[in-house]
Amino acid sequence: MKRLVDSEKRDDMDVFDQTIRPQNLDEYVGQEELKDNISVFIKACKMRNESLDHVLLYGPPGLGKTTMAHIIANEMGANIRTATGPSIEKSGDLAAILSTLEEGDVLFIDEIHRIPRYIEEILYPAMEDFVLDIVIANGDGTSRNLRIDLPPFTLVGATTRAGDISAPLRDRFGIVAKLNYYNEDELYKIVKRTSKVLNMPIEDGAAKELARRSRRTPRLANRLFKRVRDFALVFDSPTIDEEIMNVSLKRLNVDNYGLDRMDTEYLEALITKFNGGPVGAGTIATSIGEEVTTIEDVVEPYLLQEGFIKRTPRGRVACEKAYKHLNIEFEQNK
Repeated sequence: MKRLVDSEKRDDMDVFDQTIRPQNLDEYVGQEELKDNISVFIKACKMRNESLDHVLLYGPPGLGKTTMAHIIANEMGANIRTATGPSIEKSGDLAAILSTLEEGDVLFIDEIHRIPRYIEEILYPAMEDFVLDIVIANGDGTSRNLRIDLPPFTLVGATTRAGDISAPLRDRFGIVAKLNYYNEDELYKIVKRTSKVLNMPIEDGAAKELARRSRRTPRLANRLFKRVRDFALVFDSPTIDEEIMNVSLKRLNVDNYGLDRMDTEYLEALITKFNGGPVGAGTIATSIGEEVTTIEDVVEPYLLQEGFIKRTPRGRVACEKAYKHLNIEFEQNK
């Protein structure tokens, strides 16, 4: 089993992420409905002196699910323990995690949809009754059940594929919330906050343009800011202006719509290799040398949201907007 670690020691969270990650609901930009509801739920459970009910967060990658999990722990004044679905390979892995929890802890499981179904059964009594049922093998070939009481805790699960979570597990979450794409004003605020935190000024025009090209995703906005900051530093500029921002994004192959090289390759393959579709995601993925999950979870959500492609029962189809973006003639009756 991969080692369970506290939030401040996560191997996959670099210093940059720790610095810019909001620490409370007031600092968190966007997702207003979710923030308002979570605030009410946290205040109510504190008034009852209880742990917060279990929370399932779902939505496209990069929208702040992990950040919200950490904020929930901070707002509750609780310790957070983190794990990922793929790291829980055996029932003993999950049992070891649950047995380390203390009263009031928040257990965050990212990619919770990837927990094997037979391991989920251990979660059911843990979530509902705060007990851990373990089967222990005896030396004579028989086995016995051992029940261990667990302290009250809050499980926060995050997933990009809510449909892949089994109904019995999904039904045990008392709070289920979808994170939506951000608008440009919200991303602008995030970029300006990141600029302040990292002590790299950015002009308003440049911040607005960077927000516009960030695919409505905070993670990408922060990632692009970090790269543009590198260019500004090397170009000996004390401030990120529109000229530096445009030069930087051009060298990063991020176009005016925020599409990168992978997005462009996807659209080009769909139109030039498959006559605009319909064609399956797996076929497109193979043609451009990418994994199907990358295509479905990273590339397609934004292209669908912005009207570049559409899904049909027969497969993906390129829309007129995709043809215009690539300067390819669109035939209505294709």
